[in-house]
Amino acid sequence: MKKAEYNDKALLVDILSKSFESNKSVNYIVKQDEKRLKRIKALMDYSFEVCYLFGDVLLSDNNEACALVLYPDKKKTTIKSIMLDVNLILSCIGIENIKKTLNREAMIKKIQSKVPMYYLWFIGVDPSYQGSGIGSTLMNELIQDSLTQKRNIYLETSTLKNLPWYKKFGFEMGYNFISYKLLHR
Repeated sequence: MKKAEYNDKALLVDILSKSFESNKSVNYIVKQDEKRLKRIKALMDYSFEVCYLFGDVLLSDNNEACALVLYPDKKKTTIKSIMLDVNLILSCIGIENIKKTLNREAMIKKIQSKVPMYYLWFIGVDPSYQGSGIGSTLMNELIQDSLTQKRNIYLETSTLKNLPWYKKFGFEMGYNFISYKLLHR
């Protein structure tokens, strides 16, 4: 695993867009119209930018998988972050979906740990390579990185078929919806 460079952005956006094209949470946020796929790319672009500023953007050594990690305690409101949010609304969410998006984000924030965390926002494998162990290798590397940083990992999923995969790594379900945490003891 390596830290992605800014010029890796197109590759990461492509991997994540393909990986999350049918994801329920992504499609809940993204305006559903003839530009849906373009809007998913805009969401992944936004997520890359936010994690590049306030987290880590990580790429598998073979460039076939990636992860976006956010450190919520490091996130700040800046002119750039405001511009990113405005662009997300205009290019992805749509004005009519702002309220439901803000409500969802408030719910997630309410249940998240208040201690510094390693928030695994997105992990994706190029669909051509899914099932080959690349994602598992990346997840093990992310867990080691979180241990090095002494931060517990948190994530949410809306994809029920992924639950056994997260459990395999020691993630435990928390709260009232599918939110997982891996606590380092």
